[in-house]
Amino acid sequence: MEDEKKVVALIEQITRQMDSLANDTSVPKNVRSAVSEARRKLNENGEYTIRVSGAIYNIDGVSNDINLPPQARTMLWNILSMLESIKD
Repeated sequence: MEDEKKVVALIEQITRQMDSLANDTSVPKNVRSAVSEARRKLNENGEYTIRVSGAIYNIDGVSNDINLPPQARTMLWNILSMLESIKD
């Protein structure tokens, strides 16, 4: 039960960071769109591992975008790291 609470808290933290990226106009539109889609997948109903895997897939696809500002790239990598920690 305690592990589940930790996962829920971590997903809330990840969601806040995703919101921040999705609303940052310095981030390319395709990246913001991918982050919004990842956020939607992460907050769906269902198994954590499936939701997390879907979110990772979306974000990983745009994390190396050439037009991505350095601070946004760092934030994406941080989000990916947190998602990976849930998956394990």
